[in-house]
Amino acid sequence: MSKKVRVGIIGCGGIANGKHMPNLAKIAEVEMVAFCDIVEEKAVKAAEKFGTEDAKVYVNYKELLKDESIDVVHVCTPNRSHSFITVDALEAGKHVMCEKPMAKTYAEAKKMYDASVRTGKKLTIGYQQRWRGDSQYLKQVCQNGELGNIYYARAIALRRRAVPTWGVFLNEYEQGGGPLIDIGTHALDLTLWLMNNYEPKMVVGTKYKMLGDQTQTANAWGDWDPKLYTVEDSAFGFIVMKNGATIVLESSWALNIADPHEAITLLAGDKAGADMLDGLRINYVKNNRQVIERPDFKTGGVAFFEGSRGAEPSELEARAWIDAVINDKEVPTKASQALVVTQILEAIYKSSKTGKPVYFN
Repeated sequence: MSKKVRVGIIGCGGIANGKHMPNLAKIAEVEMVAFCDIVEEKAVKAAEKFGTEDAKVYVNYKELLKDESIDVVHVCTPNRSHSFITVDALEAGKHVMCEKPMAKTYAEAKKMYDASVRTGKKLTIGYQQRWRGDSQYLKQVCQNGELGNIYYARAIALRRRAVPTWGVFLNEYEQGGGPLIDIGTHALDLTLWLMNNYEPKMVVGTKYKMLGDQTQTANAWGDWDPKLYTVEDSAFGFIVMKNGATIVLESSWALNIADPHEAITLLAGDKAGADMLDGLRINYVKNNRQVIERPDFKTGGVAFFEGSRGAEPSELEARAWIDAVINDKEVPTKASQALVVTQILEAIYKSSKTGKPVYFN
């Protein structure tokens, strides 16, 4: 590998500009040398803002992949194209960071995972919620066994009226779904990771499009166009794991609730419990009294990388990813873990459609 990690960006839209490119720009070991988008103007603007002086612009990602000097590719396209672009990039000898979710379907995600194993190239998925201070603290609590056997959890991603009205978020063909695959995926990933449980047994799911045809919506980003709204506005899953643990997954972009929460979890073990409903709270019994412990995240904290104290989760994720590439370490989110997230999400959609439970082998 070259002294600098040479990165190519495929897809120069909102998530690339809002998350990937600004955080890569903060890492001294990174050079962004290639930018691709089917809308050439987007790639040109990205190259001008984030690229090296000789950065190249493409409209066809396969042309970008021909550049043997590129070490890493970030896939920031709509969900529909995650799988085939990632597989092609891995086959071309690139390490890949793919934005969440891994893919629209389990079969597509499995192709990505298999390609990473076959090629020996690193593959990670963009689940930056793991890098929040509360998430990292709770992970240590779980690893220490302080909660005991975690047998019940809630994975929560509930918005009241916050439907993304830009890009292709409302397009089922491009995205594969609505809030479940968009933000529910973060809550589920966080919950499975904290539980360290990736063996689902059975899923029952429901999804609803009850508000998507409404107007005068009081939506955070302005009224959506009902004609373009082809996905669910809420979805829910009841997941039973092979060890008997139960996870309830709740997701919505639009739901008539007064107390929304996004990308949080609740865990209940036989020694203690934890939730993020009002900041991080650890609950247990001590001296025959019920106790609630609230860690203080306003001061101190772990500096995961030099100069990263106070950094946003997405920057910490980016630094961990580049560190994994340079020093051949474990990636921030394993493809095998993200594969299970996609498997469960797909099962919720399938169960909702058929009205029947989905069982896993």
